[in-house]
Amino acid sequence: MTITRQQPAPTAPAEDPFRYGWRFVPRPTRDNPHHLEQVPLTLEDVLHPEVGDFIVHSDRHETDRMYLTAVLRARLEKAGSAVVLSDVRIAWDIPDLRAHGPDVMVIPGIGERRDWSTFEVAVEGARPALIIEITSPETRENDLTIKVAHYARAGVPQYVIVDDMKGRSGTRRLRLLDYRLEGGAYRLYAPDAAGRVHLVIADLWLGVEDDHVVCYDEQGAAFGDYAAVVQQAAEERMRAQAAEACAVQEAARAAQEAAAREAAEARAVQEAAA
Repeated sequence: MTITRQQPAPTAPAEDPFRYGWRFVPRPTRDNPHHLEQVPLTLEDVLHPEVGDFIVHSDRHETDRMYLTAVLRARLEKAGSAVVLSDVRIAWDIPDLRAHGPDVMVIPGIGERRDWSTFEVAVEGARPALIIEITSPETRENDLTIKVAHYARAGVPQYVIVDDMKGRSGTRRLRLLDYRLEGGAYRLYAPDAAGRVHLVIADLWLGVEDDHVVCYDEQGAAFGDYAAVVQQAAEERMRAQAAEACAVQEAARAAQEAAAREAAEARAVQEAAA
């Protein structure tokens, strides 16, 4: 009799427990009372992060986040209109609404940006006028559904989602969702004819080109990529510093000339008296 040996079924790869990210939790041991254990984050943890959490993002996600932050800072902070915070935790002034960690938020009514790890609405007396979230395939549910309800409760006037709808091929495809607060609830606004969303507080238009976001000014001119925006801001700072140095030099030269005139006048008086 021939014995047929059945091949074992292939084992599916184990799901990465750290796919959302991780945090270090104090777990003292007998040998080390300060031992920290690396603990994987859950989807709920990503929705309501703690200070020090490491949340996994793709390189494209981070590039878009830095670009939007740089453009909005150049647009608003230079004029003192608002501060722009990125990956900073925000604690709301609503008792049963836990803290979030938006990708980008614009907060008017704050004179200058400080080194916040958590922005506390009740302490600062200000709240975001605009929040932008860039979705990741693993955590889209948080941004597309839960945060829509939460940010409306928090009274955020505009919530814009840059939604990464990866197709079966894994290609990045972006769409923009523009929520405006009306009567305590969000209403979804359609993009304009060019597929762009108006960022009200910054008076900028946000669009999509290929697989990345682009901001446009009132004349429809596009801001460059992150590196170009940073370079432009650096050049503006250098020009401002050079202008300030010239002004200081001119003031010093004027003071020297005034002192020379006073000395000449004093000598003339002395000579006349002699």
